Amino acid sequence: MNHSKKDMRSGKQDQTSIDRRTLLAGTSALGAAALLPAQTKAQSPASASLPARGEFVVRGAYVLSMDDKVGDFPVGDVHVRDGVIVAVAASVAAPGAQVIDGKGMICMPGLVDTHWHHWTTFLRPALRADDPKKTYFPVTFAVGLHYTPDDSYQSVKLSLAEAISAGVTTTHNWAHNVRSPAHADAEVRAMRESGLRGRFAYGPALGMPNEQPMDLADWSRMKKDLAKDDLIGLGICSRNIDATNASRGAINAEMAKKEWGAARDLGLPITLHTNGSANIQLLAANNLLGKDVQLVHPLNLLPGDFELLAKHDVRYSTSPIGEAGRTGETQLSELLQAGVKVSISIDNVTADRCDCFACAKMLQTLNRHRTAGKYNLTTRKLVQMMTIDGAVDLGLADKTGSLTPGKRADLILVKTGTPNMKQVGDPYDALVQQTQPSDIDTVVADGRILLRKREFTALDYDKVAADANQAFESLKTRAKFS
Repeated sequence: MNHSKKDMRSGKQDQTSIDRRTLLAGTSALGAAALLPAQTKAQSPASASLPARGEFVVRGAYVLSMDDKVGDFPVGDVHVRDGVIVAVAASVAAPGAQVIDGKGMICMPGLVDTHWHHWTTFLRPALRADDPKKTYFPVTFAVGLHYTPDDSYQSVKLSLAEAISAGVTTTHNWAHNVRSPAHADAEVRAMRESGLRGRFAYGPALGMPNEQPMDLADWSRMKKDLAKDDLIGLGICSRNIDATNASRGAINAEMAKKEWGAARDLGLPITLHTNGSANIQLLAANNLLGKDVQLVHPLNLLPGDFELLAKHDVRYSTSPIGEAGRTGETQLSELLQAGVKVSISIDNVTADRCDCFACAKMLQTLNRHRTAGKYNLTTRKLVQMMTIDGAVDLGLADKTGSLTPGKRADLILVKTGTPNMKQVGDPYDALVQQTQPSDIDTVVADGRILLRKREFTALDYDKVAADANQAFESLKTRAKFS
């Protein structure tokens, strides 16, 4: 890798129409689906199956701290002890610590995803890109009504394995098919077993009546459970507050006030899919906007919306790969110029893949196309959106998102010797324009080494994939899906 100062940057809906009768038909399955197999009960952190935390130092890497006070080091060390970043410098004395050779690597914070529907992942075999009846929305709705807690567990576990492999150390599990408390427990169990940091956004059951509130009582139960968990937090994902996506719910403002009020009474952050200016204006008219709100998919907004969002300190999560195929444009430059905090998300890996670098590249390309270069979206800013900006969005910037002494050790090593990464000049340019998930060599989450030399250190991927496939086949039979 070329380490010259010249090259180093400063540290400084588409969906099938579904009628109301079809929506309500799925609610009869809610009670029956609440039976949780013994092997999916989840009330413990499951740390026994994860690698132990220890002391190690990454030596000789190109260190991108994403912290202006720490800076970047063309050749630097990162010292970790018991899950905490102890030191980041050009050279660190760490006698007795395990040494991880970082030569030819970029060492940077782990990637932070801020919106991902993990429950849909194991449905990949059912999707067909060229068959309108078997694209994402109709398939997830058709079989989602029949999920058992074990289905939720197996799909989330498969999804998180891909997250680790792609360098994601924090994820926002946007669970908008929580069919019972047992389903919620199953998803959290999978998250705990992965070793990743994240938030579980407790959502509705697919197909539930819009007039029926979500399980507010279970939010309280789960908040108490997760209060004891250092890695997993709790939030709420709201049903749409309009009729743009009926299969995911379309509640009115009064129901939103009831559910959002309950969430706020518990101190839980809220996230919501949006599409267009009408959503923003409706939220504003009903005094629902606030710094505890994350909106998803910045499409079809109007000039006055951006200042309104900034005024209320609302965050926005963009999923650029999926959004590029929707009606409207991802309005990133307008949001950033207005001062709105924006992060990057995967959305789903049912029809796409986990590739934060491709998301950043897509945003770079869309910005050039939309603004003709008039808005300077730097590659450093895009890497920031993948890391510290995501941590800010999820309220985790005190723990993760940068290589800052005192923060938890969430970091990755990116190989620069692969054919697509040879002759790296500017590391930020390389990450946005050349890097692929297969370039991830090492993944550390909360001080635990989960991936080393592209091998899982604890997770048995073949078993995870086989179990997910078996569960999917059983689901197809129950759902009479072919």
